[in-house]
Amino acid sequence: MSLPDGVVRREFDGEDRLATRGTPVYGEPTDGEWRLWDARRSKLGAMLELGMDTGLAGGDSVLYLGAASGTTVSHVADFAGPTYAVEFASRPARDLLDAAADRERLFPLVKDARKPETYAHVVESGLDAVVQDVATSGQARVSTLNRRFLAEDGRLVAAYKARSEDVTADPDDVFDDVLAELEAEFEILETERLDPFHDDHLGVVATPK
Repeated sequence: MSLPDGVVRREFDGEDRLATRGTPVYGEPTDGEWRLWDARRSKLGAMLELGMDTGLAGGDSVLYLGAASGTTVSHVADFAGPTYAVEFASRPARDLLDAAADRERLFPLVKDARKPETYAHVVESGLDAVVQDVATSGQARVSTLNRRFLAEDGRLVAAYKARSEDVTADPDDVFDDVLAELEAEFEILETERLDPFHDDHLGVVATPK
């Protein structure tokens, strides 16, 4: 599996790790212009570390759902094209704004990913990718609602958290339900559990039907 252009492997403390070129955001180690992309703090980073074929490429136009304080979306903006970062909570959104200050391709949107109509006037259609990491119930519903922004050959690259759906249910059952809902709108290309980086998370790569 090849990494997106602009994502490389470099040695940090004797380990071969993912890195992107950009300004540090969350206290991550650096090597010159390169910053460590910590897979233990990033679901997308874990997907890349595990060899999933995300289909992401340098210069892609991206809608990132669940941007939080900017940990992962800042890495995405380091290698992608225009990157729209949606985050609903005001406190992490302030940190997201700081991360965007040094990144001219990163556009923070303090919006609710469950209500794409509130940012449809800002986000272009025909995007190369929707990247999702939203810790809320109804995660598959969020994906289907935001399908509208994807190009016909675009990619959904999502991490689904079982405990956000049902803290008491078996994660395998939760993921079966998530995939069944997604399959109404998407062709599932690849799935993989994100252990050991993130417990009870499922990485999914899909494309619109």
